[in-house]
Amino acid sequence: MSHWEADGKSNDWYTPAYIFAALGCEFDLDVAHPATAKTHVPAKQFISANSLEQDWFGFIWMNPPFGARNSLSTWLDKFFAHGNGIALTPDRTSCPWWQAANRQADAVLFIDKKVKFERPDGSLGKSPSNGTTLFAAGPRAVQALIAADNAGLGSTMCRAQTIIRRQPPEPMGR
Repeated sequence: MSHWEADGKSNDWYTPAYIFAALGCEFDLDVAHPATAKTHVPAKQFISANSLEQDWFGFIWMNPPFGARNSLSTWLDKFFAHGNGIALTPDRTSCPWWQAANRQADAVLFIDKKVKFERPDGSLGKSPSNGTTLFAAGPRAVQALIAADNAGLGSTMCRAQTIIRRQPPEPMGR
């Protein structure tokens, strides 16, 4: 589930389809799925309530509630303990929770443009005040972030110990 506190009226904002198209993967589980809304998350199964108290399995997608102060830390702690999936968060590089996640991630993708999340009724929201980060945990997630980078979604940084082949960049200035 995508959540964004951009207008202060709702915590329910959903990830647009183009992000999943760029990632080019299917998830086993969406751990923060809305109970009633239809989303674009390509997942086989969904958790819609009490996700932090439930067991997570397989390759997961996580776009947790952003609204409550410091709530992302709890979600990210469980995400990195699970160690297999992709997490979407606000791009708040100076926040302690973001720094902790960055140190644990196998790769990080900074989405180039500000993401206009979808409202529950399907309409697009306004541009948020900051960018969006995707954190990868595990080799399958790293591959998906690199695929998204190659598709033009953003720029990926991988840990030095993450050995993976990457498509060479296009020549500049031609």
